[in-house]
Amino acid sequence: MILPTTGIGMNSAIDDMNLIQQAQRHHLVVREIGEEIDLEIGPGEDDPSFGNTALNCPPLRECSTEEHGERKQMVVVSQLSNDTQDMSQTQQGKRKKKVVKRWREEWADTYKWAYVDVKDGTPRIFCSVCREFGRKHRRNPYGNEGSRNMQMSALEEHNNSLLHKEALRLQSASKDKIMADKPVYVKAGSILEATLKRDPHEVEFIQAVQEVVQALERVIGKNAHYVNIMERLLEPERMIIFRVPWVDDRGETHVNRGFRVQFNQSMGPCRGGIRFHPSMNLSITKFLGFQQTLKNALSPYKLGGAAGGSDFDPKGKTDNETMRFCQSFMCEMYHYLGPDKDLPSEEMGVGTREMGYLFGQYRRLVGHFQGTFTGPRIFWSGSSLRPEATGYGLVFFAQLMLADMNKELKGLRCVVSGSGKIALHVLEKLIAYGALPISVSDSRGYLVDEDGFDYMKVQFLRDIKAQHRSLRDYSKTYARSKYYDEAKPWIERCDLAFACATQNEIDQSDAMNLVNSGCRILIEGSNMPCTPDAVQVLRKANILVAPAMAAGAGGVVAGELELNHECSLMNWSPEDFESKLQEAMKQTYQRAIKAATDFGYQKESPEALVHGAVISAFLTIAQAMTDQGCV
Repeated sequence: MILPTTGIGMNSAIDDMNLIQQAQRHHLVVREIGEEIDLEIGPGEDDPSFGNTALNCPPLRECSTEEHGERKQMVVVSQLSNDTQDMSQTQQGKRKKKVVKRWREEWADTYKWAYVDVKDGTPRIFCSVCREFGRKHRRNPYGNEGSRNMQMSALEEHNNSLLHKEALRLQSASKDKIMADKPVYVKAGSILEATLKRDPHEVEFIQAVQEVVQALERVIGKNAHYVNIMERLLEPERMIIFRVPWVDDRGETHVNRGFRVQFNQSMGPCRGGIRFHPSMNLSITKFLGFQQTLKNALSPYKLGGAAGGSDFDPKGKTDNETMRFCQSFMCEMYHYLGPDKDLPSEEMGVGTREMGYLFGQYRRLVGHFQGTFTGPRIFWSGSSLRPEATGYGLVFFAQLMLADMNKELKGLRCVVSGSGKIALHVLEKLIAYGALPISVSDSRGYLVDEDGFDYMKVQFLRDIKAQHRSLRDYSKTYARSKYYDEAKPWIERCDLAFACATQNEIDQSDAMNLVNSGCRILIEGSNMPCTPDAVQVLRKANILVAPAMAAGAGGVVAGELELNHECSLMNWSPEDFESKLQEAMKQTYQRAIKAATDFGYQKESPEALVHGAVISAFLTIAQAMTDQGCV
């Protein structure tokens, strides 16, 4: 067919060609021209000046044969449509308005996570995940909904939301061959949606849920039954919030808030830490309990998961003040504790002193001696390396990863964050294996010693922390060291990194520093130390990550060994306990790798250990929850 070269037909052809190029700029596939729709407003409410405004398009480029055919078809259809139009100027303006509306419909039709539906008699674009429409799900305050740029701004702002970004990521993942044909990821999106609606302000918990849902994509793809299990798992069995009144040495009364979340007991009695820190809230407690539940399920010894604590700050408090607070805290908590219910352990801000006071008040209230209640003292339990278990386990896990790469720890340069019991025990075991640990950190900055730490220096660091002094005092004794204020150690050149401080301590810029510093393996000692942006940077750089869920299972292993009757009757030697710990960490590592390979992840992939750990733990819990029914 010969196309007209003059008049309204030519203008229409150019408009349609420009329409296709606009769609191609946004990576869309225009299939056909649909009927006229109005997305956000009623008929006649468009900007009057819009009909006389030309569409802004880039210069035409050469196209492939397939693209040329599609364009030719579009132009032909446009020509036939123009034959029925009047040649008047008003109808020409209306014609341009229809082009934009058709373009909007074609966009919605090809946009995988949007759909067109009728609302109050007017077709609109809806989000397939949240089932809402419009700019932040309300009318555009700018008023000009008919404008192409305004419509893009409205949808793009919505698409940048937390939920919609996850939906788009799941959409791209659904192309994997292992996925089922049915759209199970809409259900996975509904898990996130329900969590966001139920607990919109619990940022840490939502982040933890997102990471787990991402790791379980292929599991849910094979069996949609796990969606219901996941929905139940995300709601804790029990959440306890209570006030903790106490009196300081000056006689002044203070009130703090206490928490205990018993997340899941399908695998056995709960086990989880108690954290005393000013930032403590329900969101952090739930996130810690959720992570602990999966960590316990992944370990060779199965236990339920829990977490708790208070926004009380033990720093600077006298022994008597700390004792009064701990006794008040336990007066409420003891109702929910016991060897067959919940076994708390130490966490951030809770050490030997705090645990001693908590245990003493618990023993006084319940009237019996439960030796496995805490574990930081040898005479409370049979395991002689209980405090060291988590830190040593991290190093054992790193050694297993290196062994698969035909490498060893000896001579490797390691950076460590944090300066608590986990970080210092990591230093101790790294020194034993011949590695070169060079850094520790606190909330004010980090300390680097280019000569590396040795046993004497580690003991000096312990003395500094015990006296509540700054790490800066270390550099007064060792001239080759330097303390950097308001900084993190990830910029230092290293082969391995151990994140042992707190959650979200590594952001996107820190991850880029790690990549530039030459780091090849990151061992997570703290729960969820990386932000989502940092995770993406590390994966793109192919940095292997040992998740805290697996690498940090040393404390879980020690806790289960304490429950062992043989362990309770006798003190184990450090050698025997360390041998048991190494074997348990090896089993944990193998379980994570096996689950990853079973679901199509390559062993060398930076996602293998992270996803494999979640998959193995979740499948274990899911089986127990299925066997026990809906309880």
